[in-house]
Amino acid sequence: MAQATFSVRMEESLKKQFDALCADFGMTASTAINIYARAVVRERKIPFEIMSPVSEVAKENAMKAFMAFQTQAMKELPEDAAQGATGAEGCDNIGY
Repeated sequence: MAQATFSVRMEESLKKQFDALCADFGMTASTAINIYARAVVRERKIPFEIMSPVSEVAKENAMKAFMAFQTQAMKELPEDAAQGATGAEGCDNIGY
């Protein structure tokens, strides 16, 4: 089977750690990358979850915005409706 060259840029310290770990497994980095590529092609997916930490920040910011909105909405309710109104049970007090 014909071979092709695959070049990847990474931090030098990461490459050293990866090479050492592969050696512990009894293989070269090239063999490990070939195993990874074959798994991706065979399974037609990345064999692990990739998640952006930004999504967690976005969730936190959305929750903070929601809580601020809810607090502001509670301040704007008539006083008798706002007393004891927290969440869905408060809707009964204001005619919803």
